[in-house]
Amino acid sequence: MKIKRISIVLMLLIFLPVWLMSQSENVDLSMIYKIKQEGMKNSNIEELAFWLTDFVGPRLTGSTGNNRGNEWAKKKMEELGFQNVRIEEACDFSRGGWDNLKSYAAMTAPYYVNFACNPVAWTGSTNGIIKGDVVLIDAKSESDLEKYKGKLSGKIVLLPSTSVYEVNFEPLASRLTDAQLKDLSMASSQTQGKRATFDFTGMMAQRALRMKISAFIQNEGAAVILNNSGTFNVPRSNGANYKAGDKVPVAELNLPVEDHGRMERLLRHNVPVEMEIEIRNKFFDSPKVYNVIGEIPGTDKKLKDEIVLLGAHIDSWHGGTGAADNASGCIVMMEALRILKNLDVAPRRTIRIALWGGEEQGLFGSAGYAEKYLFDQKTKEHKPGYDKFAGYFNMDNGSGKYRGIYIQENELVRPLFEEWLKPFADMGASTITIRNTGGTDHLSFDRAGLPAFQFIQDEIEYDRGYHTIMDTYERLVMADLKQNAIITASFVYNAAMREVKLPAKPAMRPRQEKDSAHMMQ
Repeated sequence: MKIKRISIVLMLLIFLPVWLMSQSENVDLSMIYKIKQEGMKNSNIEELAFWLTDFVGPRLTGSTGNNRGNEWAKKKMEELGFQNVRIEEACDFSRGGWDNLKSYAAMTAPYYVNFACNPVAWTGSTNGIIKGDVVLIDAKSESDLEKYKGKLSGKIVLLPSTSVYEVNFEPLASRLTDAQLKDLSMASSQTQGKRATFDFTGMMAQRALRMKISAFIQNEGAAVILNNSGTFNVPRSNGANYKAGDKVPVAELNLPVEDHGRMERLLRHNVPVEMEIEIRNKFFDSPKVYNVIGEIPGTDKKLKDEIVLLGAHIDSWHGGTGAADNASGCIVMMEALRILKNLDVAPRRTIRIALWGGEEQGLFGSAGYAEKYLFDQKTKEHKPGYDKFAGYFNMDNGSGKYRGIYIQENELVRPLFEEWLKPFADMGASTITIRNTGGTDHLSFDRAGLPAFQFIQDEIEYDRGYHTIMDTYERLVMADLKQNAIITASFVYNAAMREVKLPAKPAMRPRQEKDSAHMMQ
């Protein structure tokens, strides 16, 4: 009997924590029902989408449009009844302000055709409208540039293609298949090792040569540089490596691969090509990156100072209207908070929305927020807000619907999120992957050891919807965004109402380097 009693005690010690964890995560299904009803029947997604894309326009960091977007978001948050709304300084911005005022490009010989185009951000202007021959730079090495010395002053310079257009027989838009989601749910991909090897060395060598060619063209006094847009096909958006106070770079345009390719083939067949181009850009002082912040304050005396954070980046590139990247995330987060506000939710913790600035240039807005409230990146010292941080949820994968969530190797949240996702299985959102995903603002918190997560989304039209002139309202899938707002509202509600904060990944002792003497033994 004594042995049996000990066995029972041991069994309780082993299984009681697991039982308690499963019993403690109660999902308020009546509130989930209300969130779904409000999000589907009274959605503001389409209105928010119009105002932040068509009305506000592109929102390049440090541009007039970026400021206009911040002001609109602040006003809209106030209209929706959020509290403590403000545009808050995050950090300095070394590139300064830049606006594109005019872009026009056409081939005039051997015949006339008007080209779509997009200027490279933080590059200069032409001296009015310029007309002249197009010169193709054909350089396989730096030594090949010698033949162009003294011949490029005032010229329109066409840089050669660095990629070949290939017909794509895959659909433009796609959703993640069941097989892909199953693979994603595994700790490591079942398809690893089957993909083509990426030639990183070759890419870096090509980039180094391109930088030398650009510097040579600048020194030779060319009027305009023309690039193709590579695999994007339509004119892409990107920026020059420029800092405020540097010499203004030569005016530079990105052209569609078809238009660029046509002129390159003509020139390689010794057919003269002429163009007329006018570019007007404006540089100005804009030394700061800003975030737009609003809240539903917490109501629990003990928990109201803890923060459940949700966010997306409001800055965009300048070619389209930044719809998929990332007005989609901003309007989903605003709609999620609107849903909770309209339901008169009284969260125990404060729910805070942050629309980040400067994400495209290096996560500046979210990193600045983390530096201000949470931790010192240099000393790793925790600030007062660190222990009050109750979780962060991010959206920045376009306008496709949520299919689940990346838990960033944080196995402790898996049983919680499994329960949270159950009411949305019929929406196609049930996948949990332990893998990390990168490239966006949740990293500013995850790298500090805080619980921060990005949702898994269908890619839809990634190549058209990211960093091109086609990133416009048309890229938005409204039904998907409505679902995303509902799921986001549910997640932040659950996080705000729990007895305890979301668990962070357990701290690991820093790896100890073995000294050389030990290594010799």
